[in-house]
Amino acid sequence: MENTNAKNQANGETSRRREWIILAVIAFAAAGLVAIFYLYLAQSRIYVEKSGIEAQPISLSSQQGGILQTMFVKIGDDVSANQPVAQIGNEVVKTKDPGKIISANNDIGKNFAPDEAVATMIRPDDLRLVARVEEDKGLNKIEVGQKVFFTVDAFGSKEYSGIVDEVSPTARSGDIVFNISSARQENEFNVKVRFNVSDYPELKNGMSAKSWIYVK
Repeated sequence: MENTNAKNQANGETSRRREWIILAVIAFAAAGLVAIFYLYLAQSRIYVEKSGIEAQPISLSSQQGGILQTMFVKIGDDVSANQPVAQIGNEVVKTKDPGKIISANNDIGKNFAPDEAVATMIRPDDLRLVARVEEDKGLNKIEVGQKVFFTVDAFGSKEYSGIVDEVSPTARSGDIVFNISSARQENEFNVKVRFNVSDYPELKNGMSAKSWIYVK
């Protein structure tokens, strides 16, 4: 009877050891799969810390120049096409397209040269996510049409999406960073991402963002 109990106890311990070994193998395999998954993600997407919502500003100016008599708009105003913006001398400066005023010089009495901006505006449809990609951080893998996900600092973890619309052929002027390990200078390039503006009306010109460009 004692031999039988000892045998049963030994078999139980062997079974438990076998179970622990199986669990250890499963855990090791799972950890390996997770590591492979994260390695794949790291290789298939480029993270860009320095990103933002931007639109090309449009200057509004007088063709003839002269003294600023009246300013009809202020920063933040929505304007329609052919709306008066300012009067310089005898000339009324008007918009060509609808948009939003982002700067307005209200210095009444100032003398403006021809084509000197008295105000600037943007067209909301021109808004893009602009990612500033360093030349050695996967720039050569980025192509027009690739999917992009991004978050905007003002809205926390809310995720937005778009596609690469343009990769600048020229480095950003004046934006030079240095590789710490080699002290080599690295240039930054603008990658513009188009998104559906009507889907995201809360996104405004000048907002800071973070982006992930999927290159595979």
